[in-house]
Amino acid sequence: MKMKIEEIKNLYKDEWILVEVLEVNESGEPTEVNFIAHSKNRDETYAAMKKTKAKHVSHFYTGKIPKKGYAVAFKWLK
Repeated sequence: MKMKIEEIKNLYKDEWILVEVLEVNESGEPTEVNFIAHSKNRDETYAAMKKTKAKHVSHFYTGKIPKKGYAVAFKWLK
C-alpha cells in the first residue's frame, strides 16, 4: 500500500515499521513508500525483511528516541 511516511508514523505509534522506499527528499530521507509490515516486536519486522523482494527498504521505529546516555543497537540481516 502506497503511503507517506508521516501517515505511517501517525497510524503506528511506538511500533517498528518496514517499508519499500519509492521516493526520497533532497536529504535522501524516504518520503513516499510501499508499506510492508509493522509490529511492536522488532523481530517480527526483521522476519518480514527476510521475506521481502523489495530492493530498497527502510526499517524504523516510530516511538521516542532514547534519552541522552542511552544507546540503541541494530543488526544487519541479508
